[in-house]
Amino acid sequence: MNLEVIWSVEITTPRKTYGLAVMAECEIEKSVKNLADRATIIIPEYFLNKKIDFDGMVERGDQIRIKFGYKGLIYETEFEGYIREINSNGGNLTVECEDALFLFRKDVADKQFTNAGMATIAQYLLAQVGEGLALDCDYPITYEKFTIHRATAYDVLKKLQEETGADIYFEDNTLHIHPAYIRKGADVAFSPQQNIEKFSLEYKKATDRKVEVTVERVGLDGKVESFTTGQPGGEKITKKVTTMDAKSIRIIAENEYRQRMTDGYEGSFESWAYPQVLPGDTVSITDEDYRERDSSYYVDSVKTKFSPSGIVRTVELGIKLSA
Repeated sequence: MNLEVIWSVEITTPRKTYGLAVMAECEIEKSVKNLADRATIIIPEYFLNKKIDFDGMVERGDQIRIKFGYKGLIYETEFEGYIREINSNGGNLTVECEDALFLFRKDVADKQFTNAGMATIAQYLLAQVGEGLALDCDYPITYEKFTIHRATAYDVLKKLQEETGADIYFEDNTLHIHPAYIRKGADVAFSPQQNIEKFSLEYKKATDRKVEVTVERVGLDGKVESFTTGQPGGEKITKKVTTMDAKSIRIIAENEYRQRMTDGYEGSFESWAYPQVLPGDTVSITDEDYRERDSSYYVDSVKTKFSPSGIVRTVELGIKLSA
């Protein structure tokens, strides 16, 4: 099927809104594992024999919206956020962008918490950032001690995500912090016989898996305490956290182990722009040659590459949700 690719990029500054006339390529990465969604746009430095000069026109912090799709089929906003930096390299301009979590790249005052939950720490960050932002947090992790020192609000959120495995994202003026795989999006159907361009998934049985998960914490007395679950002799996963309580490291270890111990596909596949799929969506995989493997999965990440010649999405699966 030969489809015409259409696109637009709008950059809004305090003075006016600019529309890009030319773009070499664009890559958008959205993931529940990353703190912020990111977009990278590559623009030729010269267009119609004239140099494209962003100096004095576009700068860090300006808003950006990227839309693309196929004429007559789909044309959606794929990314909205802020310009983080602009670089010149090899005859091209590279524009690096982040979603609204860019607003958290502000310094916060040093502070030490004791016996504080994630909601308490996050609420402090929101007060420091300002902007009248709300919080939705339901992850019951408690730190015996948590220290903020010479950091941005973004740095602190990144540390919380790396240590706890929480799903942290910003949506509708609200900072969300939830246990992994709670966020639910749309249901999207895929099949290697219909709408998968490249099938790179591997099917594994739980009985063939050996996974051992260890979470280590440092107590207030400086001693290291750990909790281990799973089966030795296979893949070993070790997470190091700071001064959480003993209950919290057990929750993290058991969640990590449970997510890995099911029959199902692992890996990623490539599709086109349509159907649109996002992290948090539920993807059903139906293979006419292996109907016993039909099942649904949580989408961990989606990387979308666009150029005037075509659109490709790489969809990475997370945990299996159902058969």
